[in-house]
Amino acid sequence: MAEFIVNNPLSGLALIIGIILVVPPVCRKIHVPSIVGFIVAGILIGPYGFGIWTGTQTIQTLGKLGMLYIMLQAGIEIDRNNFSQHKRQAAEFGVLSFLLPFMLGLATSRWLLGFNWSTSALMGAMYGSHTLMTYPIVSRYGVQNQRSVNIVVGGTMLTITLSLLVLALLKGRMLHTTDPSFWWVLAGKMIVFAFVVLQGFPYITRRAFLRERDPMFCYMLIMAMLVGAAWLADWAGLESILGAFLCGVVLNKYVPNRSPLMQRINFIGNSLFVPLFLIGVGLMIDVSLIWESWTTITIALVMIATKLLGKWFASWIAQLRFGLSGMERQLTFGLTHATAAGTLAIVTIGYEIGYFDAHILNGAVLMILLLCTISSFVTEHAAKELALQEESRLEADKQDNSWLMVSVGEDILPQLEELSSLSELHRTEFTAEPDWAETLNLIERTSRSAIVYHAEQTLSTVNRLLVAVPKYAEKEHDFISCFGQVRRLSSQIGAKVVFFCDEDTREALRAMCRRKGKYLRASYREMVDWEDVLMIAKEAKQDDMIVLISARKATASYNTLFQQIPDMLSRFFGGHSWLVVYPEQLTGVAGNDILLSEQAHTSGMWGVIGFFKRMVQHVIHKIQTR
Repeated sequence: MAEFIVNNPLSGLALIIGIILVVPPVCRKIHVPSIVGFIVAGILIGPYGFGIWTGTQTIQTLGKLGMLYIMLQAGIEIDRNNFSQHKRQAAEFGVLSFLLPFMLGLATSRWLLGFNWSTSALMGAMYGSHTLMTYPIVSRYGVQNQRSVNIVVGGTMLTITLSLLVLALLKGRMLHTTDPSFWWVLAGKMIVFAFVVLQGFPYITRRAFLRERDPMFCYMLIMAMLVGAAWLADWAGLESILGAFLCGVVLNKYVPNRSPLMQRINFIGNSLFVPLFLIGVGLMIDVSLIWESWTTITIALVMIATKLLGKWFASWIAQLRFGLSGMERQLTFGLTHATAAGTLAIVTIGYEIGYFDAHILNGAVLMILLLCTISSFVTEHAAKELALQEESRLEADKQDNSWLMVSVGEDILPQLEELSSLSELHRTEFTAEPDWAETLNLIERTSRSAIVYHAEQTLSTVNRLLVAVPKYAEKEHDFISCFGQVRRLSSQIGAKVVFFCDEDTREALRAMCRRKGKYLRASYREMVDWEDVLMIAKEAKQDDMIVLISARKATASYNTLFQQIPDMLSRFFGGHSWLVVYPEQLTGVAGNDILLSEQAHTSGMWGVIGFFKRMVQHVIHKIQTR
């Protein structure tokens, strides 16, 4: 039976797919993370288990793609606003998470295991790096935008870079590359890699997404970018996982987290490539080494203890330094002590150039197995607890708003639904009106928050949101929800925000932008009155979206010039995508729509009462605007 499975590609493929199908439900049943289940399955079917599958080059290649996929997902799912707020902490944590395990590993390898300084330094570099293997757990629980996760993900790139830098220096020393030209060539390759990924990839993606919206094309373009970045990093003397992570960061703004494209990336990766990678790790592990040599066991135990202590101390200091909660510290520790890709790269090259022997190689494989298992349990527990805390907090702060989304003169239901999804508007009604007269009439007859949308380009290619905020807009009953809609849209599509407003409104906006957990990176331009809104036309570039915060009549921020918005948009912003946002209008009638109450009481005493009610609202508005 074993020979049949090994020699028959279809049987082997059926075996692998069967494992991917069966392992997740079994792991859920016994309360074990599926990451552990896939690794154990790989051990059982591998050459060091029952020997029914030795693996093929195709499976190994797909497995490596799964490793790159994890790093791509980590980069794409970064909340750009939160990361921007915590980039200093991420840099500090990256240095801390590398140096503490590195120094501890240098000491234990030199004085406890008796290795020379070069071998000890390379082992320290191996301890300093980590792989975000358990990131899919964080993503599954929906806590990827937690402050601790942003700090860890941002610091990961730095730890990998520092570890690979130590590897490059020691490799150059071993190969006697004292010739300065070696280092000049290495630096030149790194510059080419950085330029192509940081400058070329965004340009190609933006141009491609503007011209082609076919889902298959967009997905395959992302795949090409991923593989290309990994290959370039490897060519430049770095590690492919660093290229994959940087690719994810670069493509972040073009792949919103709530977009259909991101759903496809997550579905295919988590369903196929990531399980193949984990099964591949299991195929490498020889559990018989545990009973074969005390030397291997001793080295493995020291390596495991050093890695755990180093990463735990880094997480503990980060908790004190950044004010993290105990559960956030636990999540930080769970994410950072898992190891696979970086460790495999360092230990393989170290073995090839003679720094490591077979005992270190086998000890590193055992360390990968145990640390991946521990990390899965720790991350699963912490992510679940934080998700429950986040759910409770959201329930306490929930505003059950109802939104109306309108298009004028065009039926763009898919674009309206995409905007609603990216802005996280859960109760939304979509409609299309033939002209602006009907649109304004509809908006005046409803009290709900409303958005009028025109799509000139795909949202993922928008570079900036130019937001015109009228005087006294912050005094509107539901302005905070409109601000939140802009903030969430900016976060999803990675667009910068520029507010055009007066001095008082600017101070209110700054306070909103600095709220804990609701951070928004924004800049400001002076706009004394609504007549100055045309200054936006002078600054607007091709990839900017215009956002006008308007208001209904008899509200605090209403301006008679709002009636000119349709003409203004057609004359000055015809080549741009734009939004016109109307905050919810607080009314004294039950329900969301003024239209319902007016239709029910349009005559007699109720009509007179409605007339006096509107008169009082008008007087209050005049008093507030003075």
